[in-house]
Parts: sequence; structure tokens; C-alpha cells
Amino acid sequence: MALTDEAIGKIKEMITSGRVRPGEKLPREADLAAELGLSRSSLREAVKALTLVNVLDVRQGDGTYATSLAPSLLLEALSFIVDFHRDDTVLEFLEVRRILEPSATALAALRMTADGKAELGAILDAVTADSPVEEFVATDLEFHKKIAAGAGNSVLASLVDNMSLPTVRARVWRGMTEPKAQERTLAEHRAIYLAILAGDPDLARSAATVHIAGIESWLRTTLTV
Repeated sequence: MALTDEAIGKIKEMITSGRVRPGEKLPREADLAAELGLSRSSLREAVKALTLVNVLDVRQGDGTYATSLAPSLLLEALSFIVDFHRDDTVLEFLEVRRILEPSATALAALRMTADGKAELGAILDAVTADSPVEEFVATDLEFHKKIAAGAGNSVLASLVDNMSLPTVRARVWRGMTEPKAQERTLAEHRAIYLAILAGDPDLARSAATVHIAGIESWLRTTLTV
């Protein structure tokens, strides 16, 4: 095992064991290196690596702290990977959305608060089938993000949010080229909203599956033409 990997493993063990809790300060570098049996250079490299993935927070002149370790914070590293997706992987992101979003929508039907449902309805009514495509897609993203948040699971919400971003270009493309695409999207969104409003998880799951599968099917057909 590389020395840096060993150092990362030992710091991880400190956190997972509760030796250092979320938000707490790590011992100073010399003391921590001695405690873990590491060279200071290996320790520094490990701290740099764990800082990049938001496990540690180095505060200049103060010290190194464990972050809150909130799922949304730790999953920010996933957005870095997503940013480098190629156009030919969009279908793969849509497949992941088809797996995740129906489950998130079903949970939202059970868990979303009355205020959340009201906000979701306001988002739905913010655009029409004649709205500019870019504005429509931005609202589309907000609609799905609100549902994921309403599922009451921060890990799932972060995953849905990250998987949605790479499909933005395809959504704009669909809105500009497919007749009545925005009208169809609004109808599907309303079906999802009504299922959530009714507190029906099975209907919500089905409506979300139909919606995502429709986008995926359109893109597959378009890419093979």
C-alpha cells in the first residue's frame, strides 16, 4: 500500500471510529504524525487528498478540521466527475435517473410537507408550453430538485441532483426540436405533482417512470437517426 493511501486510511479510521467527530479539530501535524506512525510528508499528502473530497477542512492559521461529513457535502466530489461527462454518456445518466427518480418521487409522495407541495405546485405553474426553452428547462430542473428534496433523504437528493445536470443539453435540444415537447413535459409533470399531492407512492413512481423513460426513449431514437 502506498504511504499516502496508508495515511488516508488511518485518518479515515480516526473519523469513523469517533476519535475525531464531524466538525472537530484534528491534532496538530507533528502530534498526529507521531500518533499514527506516519511521516509528516505522507500526512500532508493525505490531508490534501481528503480536503479535495470535503472530508477535511484546512483553515489557514487555525488547523485542520473534520467537515460536517453531510452527504450533500461529500457527494460534491461526484459533481466534479459529472462535469467531465461526454455527450455519448448522456443515455447512461438517463438510465441512472430512471432508476433513482421514481423511488425519490414515491418517497416524496409519502414525506413531502404541505409547504413543499405548495412550492412544487408554484414551480409547475411558473412556466407554460410557450415559455422560452432555456427558462422552461431551468424550471424543469427546479421541479425535479424539489421532489428529490421532498423525499427526505439527503443522499438520494444529492445523487438525483448530480445525475440530472448532464441531461440539461438534451432537454434543451428536445424542447427546440420535438413538436409539443414542452406541452408533453408539463402534462407529465402535472401527473407527478397530482400523485404526490394525493400521497400515492405507487402512482407517483409510475408517473415518474413514464416521464424519465419518455426522455430516454426520445434520445435513443434521435441518436440512431
